[in-house]
Amino acid sequence: QVQLVESGGGLVQAGGSLRLSCAASGRTFSTYAMGWFRQVPGKEREFVAAFGGSGGSTFYSESVKGRFTISRDNAKNTVYLQMNSLKPEDTAVYYCAQHRGGSPYSHANYFYWGQGTQVTVSS
Repeated sequence: QVQLVESGGGLVQAGGSLRLSCAASGRTFSTYAMGWFRQVPGKEREFVAAFGGSGGSTFYSESVKGRFTISRDNAKNTVYLQMNSLKPEDTAVYYCAQHRGGSPYSHANYFYWGQGTQVTVSS
């Protein structure tokens, strides 16, 4: 069993920055790919970024590429999402999840999700 706990969300003005954290416990963390998704009410969960399990590959959605950076600290069993130049359309609940294989872009390929952290960007 894996537990994922997100933190770091909050209210920020457009153009500001936030860093989200996802602390993992349970299984061996370093061998698994991890991803971040976001969701607004009434819409499907949207891929944001993902980090490869061992190769270090990173993946980003076009909407956040160049503004967000995913990273991980295996010693701390933690994945981060640095979000810069935030826009009102980035407002959502952000979730981290552990990848189980297949395309990193599809939420169906992730198991073990955190409870989410709210990010609100004001204009």
